[in-house]
Amino acid sequence: MRTMLLTACLLAGLSPMSMAGQIYKWVDAQGVTHFGAQPPQGVEATTVGRSAPPAPKQAAPVTGGVVGDQKAIDQQVKQQVAEQEAQLKAFCEQARTNLAQLQNNPRVREDVEGEMRRLTDEERRQRIEETRKQIEEHCQ
Repeated sequence: MRTMLLTACLLAGLSPMSMAGQIYKWVDAQGVTHFGAQPPQGVEATTVGRSAPPAPKQAAPVTGGVVGDQKAIDQQVKQQVAEQEAQLKAFCEQARTNLAQLQNNPRVREDVEGEMRRLTDEERRQRIEETRKQIEEHCQ
């Protein structure tokens, strides 16, 4: 599962369409980190660093059947995979922290339009289930 997730992320990251626009990162009220092309209104979002679209290249010299800049490409891919793994690790740590807070604290409050509101038991149970599902899907 993890290999498939990393492969899909890597392929999406290397596609030319992924470099077409800005990518934003934000954290929702439940503490879950999201990424998207448009930040939601009323939420502080940061721009995720991305490289500029690659400039047209001239034919690379071929040495023994191996492209000359293949090592640079391999290094870039390894760096992207390491960054994705670090983001996934941070997401999993935050999700586990949120789950522990929801399970251990029956008086969880959230900020709704500038006012603190306590979650009902049903809302708390629902958030616990959602958080467990996210952990099962992404953190195993």
